[in-house]
Amino acid sequence: MYNLNFISEENFKIHVKNTIEKYGEKLNSYDLDKFNKNIIDPIKLIFDKTVYGLSWDEIIASEVSRQRDKSNNNDIGYFHQRIFQYFDNCEVPANGTNGGWDVIYKNANGINLPEDIVVDKIFVEMKNKHNTMNSASQAKTFIKMQSQLLRDDNCACFLVEAIAQKSQNIKWNTTVDGDKVGHKLIRRVSIDQFYSLVTGEENAFYDMCLVLPEIIEEVVFEMNENRKPNDKVLDDLIRIAGNEGKNEVTNDMLVKTVYLLAFSSYLGFSKDGD
Repeated sequence: MYNLNFISEENFKIHVKNTIEKYGEKLNSYDLDKFNKNIIDPIKLIFDKTVYGLSWDEIIASEVSRQRDKSNNNDIGYFHQRIFQYFDNCEVPANGTNGGWDVIYKNANGINLPEDIVVDKIFVEMKNKHNTMNSASQAKTFIKMQSQLLRDDNCACFLVEAIAQKSQNIKWNTTVDGDKVGHKLIRRVSIDQFYSLVTGEENAFYDMCLVLPEIIEEVVFEMNENRKPNDKVLDDLIRIAGNEGKNEVTNDMLVKTVYLLAFSSYLGFSKDGD
């Protein structure tokens, strides 16, 4: 039974559908050309295969999954950010507009924060994971938030993390130009705490997570598409290693073929088997 009060079932399905469509070409099947588009590291591949005791099928599938996962992070970022466009009093600006904020939350009745702070606007930078910002990126974001506070003394700025180290709504302390800095109106907030603040429901994020799997299944069914990729990377490797089926393929032949993905022009390697 659908039980979310802060987003309608229709809007939630629309958002999930839009997120799935963001996957786009990453749902396409992998062949050897796509697999090696950015040139894999054959030595790492062979280390991983041997150390973890994996078959060729398993190590190729693992690498394909890694490549897809790397691309999919932006799509999940879309899910976490854009869902707020359906929440009351929330705005998700188009890219590059309204100061480039990911989410802006306004409440003329006042927004209560820790330390007896009350503001009527929150400007949000959102990150998928707590460890994705290097020191330079953190400093740049903090300075952006400082500038916002100078322009508007009735707001707070949040760094909202979908995967935070723990549930929190704390003053963000970081380093700018070698100095430790912090401000009570610049805060580091886990996404569950932000959901709670925006919706007024303590377990809003938890409730969304419980509903999400079923909604995804329903949307995929309604889209009526077979989106499971049929990857052919190993088939292509075996075909090349066996010289288009002329030879029985051995492990050594597959190893050499994998090496040639990156090292075909290196000294001692040759495409023609010499």
